Amino acid sequence: MRARLILILPLLFAVAAMSQTNPAVNPDSATFDPDGTAHVTRVVPMPSTVSPEAQRWLKEIEHEAPQPKDLAELRAHTDAWQKAQSAEARRLYPVNVEGATLGGVRTDIITPLAMPETNKNRVLINLHGGGFITDSGSLIEGIPISYLTKIKVVSVYYRLAPENPFPAAVDDVIAVYKELLKTYQPRSIGIFGTSAGATLTGEVAVKLKQLELPLPAALGMFSTHPDFSRHTDSQQLFALNGFSGGIAPKDPDRPPDDAYPGKTDRKDPVLSPIFADLHGMPSTLLVTSTHDLLLSDTSMFHLALLHAGVDSQLLVFEALPHAFWYHFQLPETREALQMMADFFDQKVGR
Repeated sequence: MRARLILILPLLFAVAAMSQTNPAVNPDSATFDPDGTAHVTRVVPMPSTVSPEAQRWLKEIEHEAPQPKDLAELRAHTDAWQKAQSAEARRLYPVNVEGATLGGVRTDIITPLAMPETNKNRVLINLHGGGFITDSGSLIEGIPISYLTKIKVVSVYYRLAPENPFPAAVDDVIAVYKELLKTYQPRSIGIFGTSAGATLTGEVAVKLKQLELPLPAALGMFSTHPDFSRHTDSQQLFALNGFSGGIAPKDPDRPPDDAYPGKTDRKDPVLSPIFADLHGMPSTLLVTSTHDLLLSDTSMFHLALLHAGVDSQLLVFEALPHAFWYHFQLPETREALQMMADFFDQKVGR
């Protein structure tokens, strides 16, 4: 039996309040087709288990529209948002940022204003999110981690799809990594990223292993997508903003519709690391949240790493959507960023 979940989702907190004030009103229901497909109407109240700041943010994004479908419009929208959030990151976490080319690839070198002598032999590589088609977080991700760890972060501007499908991004990161190996020991290097960058982090580690190059000391995979061949349960339940932004059930008989894989077999072990031999992979921290559309993906990859005997940790935050740590007003963001920083401080160059 194949289970499908089709959500008929008002999922508005206002409706939840109405049902609480009038117990006779019960909009919750579920019916099931013979093949296991579930038709669910469910009221989800505003969670009391997150901070007041998170509750306000969840209310703000409740009716947010889906992202633009036109690529140029999407990139312009993302660039404007990233510029504003990067400025906020630099205000909250003061660092130095300088552009540089490493291995023929454009990067930003992010350095703390004061670096302990013991950290000068350590470096972190950041791979930004953005669905492989935009840059949604290069400085947003790299700046706080550099500030909190007091370690240099190299933020990589890898080539984007659809103009440059897989494996262009992997090749770019490998080139930067090889360049850094001329200066740093592998045990003093960490790689991390969010969303597409988290996926790319895993892809790069698998490729390094295939090339018989020394692996870095640690990986940070913050909401990852390690399998391009199928949809997961959480992808059927959530959009980028959890319950807002357009929830449309995905056809389980068709692979995800995205430009990044190109013509590559979607079960290729570099493209989809969940199909790779994961034995000997570096210590890995995975972070997600219970309204993250990649909750299932991240949890499944954590389990795959554990099965391979890898030192793997999984942090799951409550009731927040995809990549919530991009939003600096949340106490949960400060907690997540500090835990990410602590992980690298413990695992890299020690």
